[in-house]
Amino acid sequence: MDQIVEGGGLLTAKTKKSRKERILDAAEELFADSGYDGVTLRQIAKAAKVDVALASYHYGRKRELFDAVLYRRAEVLNQVRNDALDTCIATAKDGKPTVEAIIEAYLRPLGEIQASADGGWRHYLALIAWVNNSPKMGGELMTRYFNPLVSRFIDALRLALPDADEQALYWGYHYLSGALTLTFADTHRLDTLSKGTAISSDFKTGYAHMIPFIAAGMKAICANGKP
Repeated sequence: MDQIVEGGGLLTAKTKKSRKERILDAAEELFADSGYDGVTLRQIAKAAKVDVALASYHYGRKRELFDAVLYRRAEVLNQVRNDALDTCIATAKDGKPTVEAIIEAYLRPLGEIQASADGGWRHYLALIAWVNNSPKMGGELMTRYFNPLVSRFIDALRLALPDADEQALYWGYHYLSGALTLTFADTHRLDTLSKGTAISSDFKTGYAHMIPFIAAGMKAICANGKP
């Protein structure tokens, strides 16, 4: 069995995995709260209750750990959304899904994940909101982890809107991405602005409203082309 020595004791593969997960969990939460530049590897190690040398041993430098945090859940997220899109297309009449069905396939899995009891997902989605709005990292990392999936959804929108202006399709996705990451961030500004009438953590309502809202906007700009 793979073993290393830490603090004078043997560390089994099972324990090692547990500690690796703790490092990822701690990094995920801290990066979500403070961004990449606001967190040190030492702070992450302290939150994970491991020696900083162990964090470096498993993940190398801070940027490598950051990438590992993003990759861990991106695989799962992309899979459930791909599955939702497959179902959307397979069940569409004449193989032509509606815009609403495509947007729902894109958003509904996120709403279910964000409303789950797994606090780690809430940290992860808040981190994605930060990355997506970061001039320094947004273009690179969102491209690496999510562009293939986004391209599939845009291809599906072409099925639903065969005469769509191509530029408008991408602007429509851009607006969707902005609304989505603001929902991910869950800043509670909505709660304050509405004096409690609307609650930013009410993801069921938030995603239910977002689907027709984005679908209507997408159809409007794709039909009209350039303003």
